[in-house]
Amino acid sequence: MSHQTLLLTLSGLDRPGVTRQLFTALDHYPVTVEDVEQLVVRGRLVLSVLLALESQHPAQSNEPRAEPSADDPVLAELRRAIRLVAAELDMEVALVVGAREDSSHRRDRIHVTVLGSPLRPSAIAQVAEVIAGRGGNIDRIRRIASYPVTAVVFESSGADVYALRHALTASVGQIGADIAVQAAGLDRRGQHLVVMDVDSTVIQDEVIDLLALEAGVVDAVSAITERAMAGQLDFTASLRERVALLKGLPVSALDTVLSRITLTPGARTLCRTLNNLGYRVCLVSGGFIEVVGPLAAELGVDDVRANALEVSDGVLTGHLVGEIIDRAGKKRALESFAAEYSIPMRRTIAIGDGANDIDMLEAAGLGVAFNGKAAARAAADASVSVPYLDSVLYLLGITREEIEDADALTGFSTPSPPV
Repeated sequence: MSHQTLLLTLSGLDRPGVTRQLFTALDHYPVTVEDVEQLVVRGRLVLSVLLALESQHPAQSNEPRAEPSADDPVLAELRRAIRLVAAELDMEVALVVGAREDSSHRRDRIHVTVLGSPLRPSAIAQVAEVIAGRGGNIDRIRRIASYPVTAVVFESSGADVYALRHALTASVGQIGADIAVQAAGLDRRGQHLVVMDVDSTVIQDEVIDLLALEAGVVDAVSAITERAMAGQLDFTASLRERVALLKGLPVSALDTVLSRITLTPGARTLCRTLNNLGYRVCLVSGGFIEVVGPLAAELGVDDVRANALEVSDGVLTGHLVGEIIDRAGKKRALESFAAEYSIPMRRTIAIGDGANDIDMLEAAGLGVAFNGKAAARAAADASVSVPYLDSVLYLLGITREEIEDADALTGFSTPSPPV
């Protein structure tokens, strides 16, 4: 049986009972609901419904049924009834006869998450321009957070996710906002693994510098670090040289360093929320397990990889023991964690800030540079430049409300945003 379609869009001040009243009126007519979407923004409702109206005119036995025209009496009566409901609700209504359902936007969908502090209109305009320039269509835009940053998600379709990610990443400097581009498929719903660097990511400090302060060798350690930054030493060589300067430092200094560590704002919220939502969370560090281990236990993460200092007679020997966790070691740790928890690499998230994190950022399903150096930003899929580590949650599609709901379930009191 052929049928006519009618797309109605109702808009106006929201109040209880609007949806009920509309669909109660529609139930008196020979229609089926093909599609429906409703959105409320700041107390204003937009409700769109695609209806299919069955023809009431029988066709001849050897002829196909004719699709009713726009002046079909049943369709005309339905349109009058809808306008009457809109008038009773003091709302506006738009009616389009013959609108077809477009199912293409339901497949190959992409989520583009944009973070700003503040979020400027120009950022929204430029993101929209890039999406359109890559053949994409914006199906919906919604806010997922207003604190500590403003985060919105563009739900789009029609573009290639990798081409769009490359274009938007290249435009971040001009857009003036942080951006992540992800396919909106089933992988967003499965269990994920999040692996984070520690120094200058989970914590605001560099542990080797804090140890150097205790050992009185700050200048010497800094000089080695500068040589490494200039490319004169690789990470492993520079690490061994710096650790050698710690020879003779009492083990008790490790407790002193641990007490001086400053967590990055949002680190506790990030770990707590991911744990509440069933994510696997691990730390990987070019620092030292003697400091990173207790920190990991405090944050409740699942596992940790870090370098180990050799100790003899209660003092540091100036040597390391075991596998060196360097740039390649961090990637191996990511892959090892994923295998251990049976999580596909495409559902892994790596977060780091430096060149030493590049391999794991590139290997992960989503690599996030957190206040990263230029090399890390270039390698990552997304970059966060605000000082709040929990902003990474928004890149994963987790809303501020979901963070607060997860806290409520565990009895944690989420701090209120500033007024």
